[in-house]
Formats: sequence, structure tokens, C-alpha cells
Amino acid sequence: IDHQIVIVAGETGSGKTTQLPKLCLELFHDTKGWIGCTQPRRIAATSVAERVAEELGTHRGLVGSKIRFRDKTTPATRIKFMTDGVLLAEIRNDPLLKKYKVVIVDEAHERNLNIDFLLGYLHTLISKRADLKLIITSATIDTEAFSSHFYKAPVVNIEGRTYPVEIIYSPPPEDEHEISYLEHCIDVTAEICATRSPGDVLLFLPTEKDIRSCSEILKGRVQTHRILPLFGRLQTKDQRLIFKTYKEPKIVVATNVAETSVTVPGIRYVVDTGLARIGTYHPRSRTMRLPITSISQASCNQRSGRSGRIGPGTCYRLFSEDDFDRRAPFSTPEIQRSNLAEVILQMVARNLGDPYQFPFLDPPRRASISEGFRTLRELGALDSQNRLTPYGTLMA
Repeated sequence: IDHQIVIVAGETGSGKTTQLPKLCLELFHDTKGWIGCTQPRRIAATSVAERVAEELGTHRGLVGSKIRFRDKTTPATRIKFMTDGVLLAEIRNDPLLKKYKVVIVDEAHERNLNIDFLLGYLHTLISKRADLKLIITSATIDTEAFSSHFYKAPVVNIEGRTYPVEIIYSPPPEDEHEISYLEHCIDVTAEICATRSPGDVLLFLPTEKDIRSCSEILKGRVQTHRILPLFGRLQTKDQRLIFKTYKEPKIVVATNVAETSVTVPGIRYVVDTGLARIGTYHPRSRTMRLPITSISQASCNQRSGRSGRIGPGTCYRLFSEDDFDRRAPFSTPEIQRSNLAEVILQMVARNLGDPYQFPFLDPPRRASISEGFRTLRELGALDSQNRLTPYGTLMA
């Protein structure tokens, strides 16, 4: 309460997402204004809101959520969970965010474009709104970068209750080069279910198609477990199934949404393909690609930690230890692999400020920004004064 900005670092599952908004509600119970908490994914915004409402019991009406096309806030709402995109959209009509007393930017380590936009905008806003409190939460990754960006803000470390996790490297057998990562993942999972003591299993696969295929095949091969898919586009009622308790152990087949955004309860075994679908812009061809690529060491460690929440766990990595050692230590922030024309278009459309002067955590090169402006003028999205045209508004 003594500081305007605080960085809170803690492993995923330490409770920071659900408990911080409640602590803020206690601290500022007699103050007007929302306690806004942003999430990188829609599935997290809605599921966390439901969980916090459940924990507040008779005061559950104080919690609301808002994602694109679905607003579940009321005049009684004090804690508002939303995607980072929703808060950015509100800046257009409320540049000082006057409706908010506290803004919590959760999972800031994900460093998607919207998070970087928010961090830059709030960096400027904080000097105009002395009464606004800002909390930035992150897994224990690069918290010093957040602190130095926000005027040497204090970093508070939350100890998560984690248990030891055994890492088993299980690459495909050398004599089976043709085996796909999906087949190998299914084989390893079936072996865990048949030979290890019963427990919930979490599989990480890169695509929705993989998840659907894997779930269907596992239903035929593993009769002892309940198979549950989890990905961003899944309907809310189906997403909720992963939080239920069943008579039999469950196998949750998920994309990287389960890496940090959603804590799947009860996991004892993790099977990690080490892959994700990650968007990358290629300047030469001027196209955005979404290839399946190897994730960073930090992401691998986030995934393995999912199995150490309720007791000692085991993580099966479907690649070699040498492969792990060769991986990048951290994931590349989205702004460093994005088309800057798209970044600039969003900034102009949302009135976020001058891209050349904007306080990005990792500022792009000035030449790249100039190239982005040139592309937008070429496409007719901006006029010669770099103002949005009707066509540019449609594109944005």
C-alpha cells in the first residue's frame, strides 16, 4: 500500500492470480473504483473470475468478468477480470482509466503484444494518476526487467508450495525415426497409465488438431482414465470439466494454455512434447507464419512444474537432454517476432501514442518502425500525415 507500483513474482499455481484481487478488495474496500485484473487468455479470465467468486461466497456478486463479446459485469462489480485486449480497448474511451483504482497485469512474463502495449501505456499513465495502484505479476522470469522499467519498483516474491519433480528424458527410439511426436506422446502416456501408480496426467501438444486426434486415440487405448481436451477455442462448459473431480484419474490434453494461464488441479504426471505453435513474421516475404516450433527452456520448466503442485511429480520430456540444452533460455517477446505494421496500426487505432516515443520494454529499431509506417501508407491504412483512413479503421 506504500508503493504505487509493485512487481509480484511467484511460480504459476502459487495463488497470486486469485488472492491478489481479494487482498486489494480488503485494502480498498471503502474506495470507489474497480480492481481490474488482466489475463492473457479468455479461458483464464472467465475461469479465474468463477473461482474467486466461489471463494468470496456470499459476496460473489462483487466479481465480474469481461471478454470479447461477453460482459458479465454489473453495477455491483468491484473485481473485474478481463483479457488484456479488453482493457486496451477501454483506453480509447477512458484514456486515464478513471474507473479503476487498481490495475493488476497478470502473467506479464508471457510478453504478448497486448501486455507490452499495456505495460508501455501504464508506464506513462502512472505519472498522471497518482491515486492509481499498479501490480504486475510474473512467474519468476526476468522480474528485474519489469522492475527497472517501472522506476525500480519493489519486487515481492511469493513462495509457491512446490514439490520435487523428476525429469525423465524420453526421446523417440533411434530405430523409429518415422514415429511422429503425436504417436510417441500417445505411447508414453499409455505406458504411464499402465505401469505407474494412478494419478492425473497433463499432456502438452502444439495444436488443436493434435489434441482432438490424441483424445480420440487415447479413448480407445486407455480405459482407466477420463480424457479431457483443453484449448483456447473450446466452449466454456467443456473447459470447466478439467476442474471437476472424477472417480477415475483424468488425462488433460492441452495446448500451452495450461503452461501458465490455467492451473489444472491434481496433476501428478506431465508429458511434454516441447512444442508449440508460435507466430513469427518474415520480413522478406512480408508474411506471418504460425509454425510448430520448439519452446524455450523457461517454458519447458513451467510445464514440468505443473506436476509438482500436490506432491512429488514426474515430467516426461519427449526429447533429449542435449535438445533441451540447445534451446533458448527464454521465449522471444511477441513484439520481436511481429510485423511492426500491425503493431503501429493497433497503436494508432487505440490512441496509444507515438510508436517512436512509446516506452516499450524492448523497443523495436527505429528503422523497423519507419518501415512499418511505410507499409501502412502503401496499403492505404494511413494517410500522408500518418492518420488512420476509413480503410485503416476497417483493417484495425
